[in-house]
Amino acid sequence: MANEAKVTRVNLAHRSYDIQIGSGNLTEFVPFLRERTKSNHAVIITDTTVDTLYADKLGDQLADDQWEVHLLVVDAGERSKCSEVAADLWETMLAEGTDRQSIVVAIGGGVVGDLAGFVAATFTRGLSFFQVPTTLLAQVDSSVGGKVGINLPGAKNMVGAFWQPLGVLVDVEVLNTLPDREYRAGLAEVVKYGVILDADFFAYLEQQTEAINNRDAETLRYVVERCCQLKAGVVEKDERELTGLRAVLNYGHTYAHAFEAAGKYEALLHGEAVSIGMMCAARLAARMGRVDNQFASRQQALLEALGLPIATPNHDGNDLVALMRHDKKVDEGKLRFVLPDRMGHVELVKDVRTDDVLASLIAE
Repeated sequence: MANEAKVTRVNLAHRSYDIQIGSGNLTEFVPFLRERTKSNHAVIITDTTVDTLYADKLGDQLADDQWEVHLLVVDAGERSKCSEVAADLWETMLAEGTDRQSIVVAIGGGVVGDLAGFVAATFTRGLSFFQVPTTLLAQVDSSVGGKVGINLPGAKNMVGAFWQPLGVLVDVEVLNTLPDREYRAGLAEVVKYGVILDADFFAYLEQQTEAINNRDAETLRYVVERCCQLKAGVVEKDERELTGLRAVLNYGHTYAHAFEAAGKYEALLHGEAVSIGMMCAARLAARMGRVDNQFASRQQALLEALGLPIATPNHDGNDLVALMRHDKKVDEGKLRFVLPDRMGHVELVKDVRTDDVLASLIAE
């Protein structure tokens, strides 16, 4: 099965890299690294959930191949994406002799990938690193594109860097061990790609909800591959968010990050917040005359078919808007939103009225 793996290339001049997507291809972990680095020292960063499932075994594979391996385990969950945990990792890496020839390998979901990537980007001013994403959300989104970082108490991903990996190894078989809630949270980012970039892909998702809900390996390989292709195409044109193009990837996220912060990063998973945020964004677009009501209805039907939440959490609207003002898309103090004008196409819109934002939080 591993020989069926497909490769999506992210073309970024000397920072280009491969995303290998397969089913059962985790067995190729050691050769995947060997082909891309001359290092013999790997710092594996994982969490308490993934450690026993995959990271410990992959570390043993490296040790059997004569690597020096240090396995660093953080608590599972969004709260580990903070400066205190990053500092602990830096200190441990220093004590264990990590140097510029070492590599960092992130094995886990989006939290681990963002945190490990940030640690890699900053330790000795930059270590090579690899991503082995083990959640659907990480496989289709956060492991690709080089955005790494940590949260501040009041703002998500506010401290970070652009630091591309040397490679991303995706095995959709690992999704079989993913809890149902985590799996469905990842599907929100999948739907996002259809809404923002590919109307045909959105239609494919509508037709394949049963296979997706059943975690069919062939369907998932295609879904992950298409999402990675779409994201790579955006990243190649706007790696560091200088033109505004990459901002389209944040559809629903201005709302989502506010929901997450209001819930102290515990009430909602990121993908759940994105699902709700996309519904708010669709209602906002409809209020502004950018799309008709059928657009929001179609998006809602797909999200519900995939078991995703759509109801806005019970927080004060003005408090949520205040949190949105910490969003990185804010320009000269004005809120900006990624909004659709048709299926498969969105734009970054400024001068959005606060009244409309508040109204969009409420389902009609």
